[in-house]
Amino acid sequence: MRASLASSIAVACAAVLALPVSLAAPATAVVSPAAGRPPGVSALPPAPELPGSTQSLPLAPLGPASRALGGGPDGTAEQGLARRDVRPFSLVGVVWDDPKAVLHGTVQVRTRATGTGTWSQWQGVETHNEEHGADPDTAEGADRRLKGATAPLWVGDSDGVEIRVRGEEPLPEGLRLELVDPGESPTPDGEAGTPDAPGAEAGAETGATAEAGADSGTVTDSGTDPAVTAETETGTGTGPDTGAETSTDARTGTDARTAADVPTRAATGPLLSPEPLAPPASLGQLGEGIAAEAATSAVNAHLAPYGSAWIPAVSKEAAQVTTPFLPETGAATAEAAEVAGAAGTAGVAAGMAQTAQAPAARPAAAAAQPYIGPRPKIITRKGWGADERLREKGFVYTKTVKAAFVHHSATGNNYTCRQAPSVLRSIYRYHVKSSGWRDFGYNFAVDKCGNVYEGRAGGVAKPVLGAHTLGFNTNSMGIVVLGTFGRTTPPAAAVTAVARLTAWKLGLHGVNPKGTAYLVSGGGNRYKKGTRVRFNTIAGHRDGFATECPGARLYGKLGTARTSSAKYQGRR
Repeated sequence: MRASLASSIAVACAAVLALPVSLAAPATAVVSPAAGRPPGVSALPPAPELPGSTQSLPLAPLGPASRALGGGPDGTAEQGLARRDVRPFSLVGVVWDDPKAVLHGTVQVRTRATGTGTWSQWQGVETHNEEHGADPDTAEGADRRLKGATAPLWVGDSDGVEIRVRGEEPLPEGLRLELVDPGESPTPDGEAGTPDAPGAEAGAETGATAEAGADSGTVTDSGTDPAVTAETETGTGTGPDTGAETSTDARTGTDARTAADVPTRAATGPLLSPEPLAPPASLGQLGEGIAAEAATSAVNAHLAPYGSAWIPAVSKEAAQVTTPFLPETGAATAEAAEVAGAAGTAGVAAGMAQTAQAPAARPAAAAAQPYIGPRPKIITRKGWGADERLREKGFVYTKTVKAAFVHHSATGNNYTCRQAPSVLRSIYRYHVKSSGWRDFGYNFAVDKCGNVYEGRAGGVAKPVLGAHTLGFNTNSMGIVVLGTFGRTTPPAAAVTAVARLTAWKLGLHGVNPKGTAYLVSGGGNRYKKGTRVRFNTIAGHRDGFATECPGARLYGKLGTARTSSAKYQGRR
């Protein structure tokens, strides 16, 4: 009986995974996590325990020095914590009660490295973080759990902390220091997709230790800016209305991935990633964690096997052939989701089957859109160890993707590429548990070695609604480059990765990386709600909001990214 049941489950999984998955979904429709779940998901083992944690410590007045800075008798102008021992952590940030309140002042921390007893110098934390987040009129943007927050800062393995917050005016109420432990990686270092290409990190991190303070606000910054990587390219970003292209691309078009990562044969179907999860023979193990993990993996099932740690790279020709191009209407997808939600596991198969009944337009639509770049290798949420129990259930989509906004994480540059998954897990936990967001804010992340990571859940090929560019999250996607690039030059590998990713993802939606697109503001400090704004289709965060993000040095490389992205698509 048990063997027969296992066989039936395996057949059901294979049948469902063979069905094509739509790229489209109705605008801002919340899809049940069951909608993309294979029928055999209940046979999967429980989700692994990911022991990340967050320590939340209330700040207190620091004494008479506060009043010398103009604060009131209650010490509102200076708060903090004296040096203290704490449980291990790797990332810090500060949150407060009112998400609309702005912290006008400075936040500085110093930390003690685990096992050494050595305290760091004071490091600055970026306080202007309100420009990241969900649009005001969305359910996520109006959530009562939202907090005001600084940007997070990566400090590495630490077990001691000291913090001081100095305000130019009364500080927001309810200030708390958040200390995030990312937990252990679910796979050995590098196993989820060999994140360190030979020689890539050495070039990417030249001077990283010296520069880590320069862009994270270290008080003792000498003002020097050693080159992070040797580059012969130049590029200047343009404002949203110019559409001008003033960059020169002198690169060869190669990236930081190893040759083993790139398929060498022509493909007529999806190239599948190894190491999918194998369903066991017993049922009854379906829990909240594995259900969320199942849904997250299933929405990428047309690109890689269920449970894969990465989605493989494919050639330009394979990407055009294997990726459906938005064939279904929003109504059809909504109907499939409704059937799945109402009927449970059986309804999942029925709903997915309904979605598969309207594929007639797919080949013609794909043929009409020849400018789809080669798909880069993408490390999935499974690969970087996202705990799917943290985020809200379900996914939220917009109608399409018209533009990509590039960001920097402002977490500093003092990380290795093997630590990038830990950085992502820390930011994810900070976004959800500390800041009150529904999920990781950005759609994709890129590290200094040029590795690309799946960000917000919902499917890498789908128009997932993110929380990255306040006022312009609808019909756009957000790409965050891990690091701080105000005075540090971004590594060439990271710029190349942005170009490759946008060539593929914008190509899926028929977008020219060197073109422009109009988006309607949902409200912000630069454009009033309802304003129709023209952007470069690869834009910087500062184009839509008055902010320094993505940093002057990264912003200056966006012209190069546009040119390279268009070339990857096969455009002149």
